[in-house]
Amino acid sequence: MDYFADLITTTVILLVLHGAVFGILAVAVKRRAVVDAAQRSRPEFVTNLWLALINSILIAPLLVAPTQSLHAFIGTSAALQSFWEGVNGGLAVLAAIFLIDFTAYWRHRLEHEPALWRFHATHHSDTAMHWLSVQRKHPVAKLLSVIVDTLPAVALGLPVWAIGGGLMIRGFWGYFIHADVPWTFDRVGKVLMSPAAHRLHHIRDERLMGSNYANTFSFIDVMFGTYRDPAPYRDCETGIAEGTRTIWGELVRPWEARYRKRKAFEATERGAES
Repeated sequence: MDYFADLITTTVILLVLHGAVFGILAVAVKRRAVVDAAQRSRPEFVTNLWLALINSILIAPLLVAPTQSLHAFIGTSAALQSFWEGVNGGLAVLAAIFLIDFTAYWRHRLEHEPALWRFHATHHSDTAMHWLSVQRKHPVAKLLSVIVDTLPAVALGLPVWAIGGGLMIRGFWGYFIHADVPWTFDRVGKVLMSPAAHRLHHIRDERLMGSNYANTFSFIDVMFGTYRDPAPYRDCETGIAEGTRTIWGELVRPWEARYRKRKAFEATERGAES
């Protein structure tokens, strides 16, 4: 019981701290319009809060042993471990961020394929984007990201502290790029993911949704041809055709008939094209 009490306390403290930071940011950017923005996002904010608590308190602890076993199975060579011991700490953390982001980029692209979209759709269903939208993840999608994203970093022998630091920085950046601010970062936006570029990834028009997959380093999208300039799409409408749900609706969303039909339809379309 003490373990779960500590976990709940830590989760709540982190959410409150992030809420304070991005609340101040919202007031600074929106000024008087912040009240209307908060009212629009309130129903989805509540759903996102529930998902954050479920994933952090109930799901994450169940993944600790399987993830550690998988990392132990992968292992790493003594030579790689020795190499990282001689690398500057800041560079080691930067390398961890890049490796995690690179892996997450490809995991994210796969989540837009029919087999995994049913679980990823929850993340795209917010119609009023805000900082807590980053926590709008179905538990199955959360499980996938926790298991997969750090594997290359572990296999390449990066220190645990560097991986932990990388995860913390990427985590904060994830909150930031989901915030409802229209910043594109201009030229820097092709190096670092901006809130406007990530909002474009959440655009309601599914033809434009297949872009800007990275969390932190947008140059990964540039490398693989999936970067799209967000400037013409600032403050675009977000969400998906299937609509938003309350907490229970999001938890059962993947098993709705529409996703089985969509998968079968897209498979038929690919067969016809070939």
